[in-house]
Amino acid sequence: EINALLPNENIIYLADSKNAPYGNKSAEDILQLSIKNTEYLLKKGCKIIVVACNTATTNAIKILRDKYDVAFIGIEPAIKPAALNTKTGKIGVLATRGTLASELFLSTSSKFNDVEFIEVEGKGLVTLIEAGKIEETKPLLKKYLLPMIEKGTDKIVLGCTHYPFLIPLIKEIIPASVNIIDSGLAVAKQTKAVLQKQNYLSDKE
Repeated sequence: EINALLPNENIIYLADSKNAPYGNKSAEDILQLSIKNTEYLLKKGCKIIVVACNTATTNAIKILRDKYDVAFIGIEPAIKPAALNTKTGKIGVLATRGTLASELFLSTSSKFNDVEFIEVEGKGLVTLIEAGKIEETKPLLKKYLLPMIEKGTDKIVLGCTHYPFLIPLIKEIIPASVNIIDSGLAVAKQTKAVLQKQNYLSDKE
């Protein structure tokens, strides 16, 4: 989404495959990895850093913002738009354990007392996606998503940046009336807005 919205920017994509998945790590481990990754990107001269991981955002971004003099764009499950638009009052959240247990996720979800969040840990999904075994995630997706549907969910929030790769499969499993909510475009728009505010947008074609 960032590439599509900001085609003139030079993007460095750091994929920490060595330490993936982050979702089952301790908060301290996630923070230390996030600091290490940030310092690597700063050495490369990055003017803004998108923390393209829900688990790292929810566990580390506050400390990163305090520690470094660079703008950070975080990614967290798109709970707010889902909560404001649900008709049934029930929202499914498919995310990693690290995201679901984080203080940021809990504080955000607690703001919507009239909404029931059906939280499910997507155990095993990231490992399969990293291995390119997308089709093999289907049995797990059925196990995780069908109980959400049975409980009357009308929105499913994808709380991990790996999960959009699974959207075609998810659409095969859930009814067409259920919306899949991913935060990718919103993050790209926020990235553009911050770059504009700081007068950092690239004008190179």
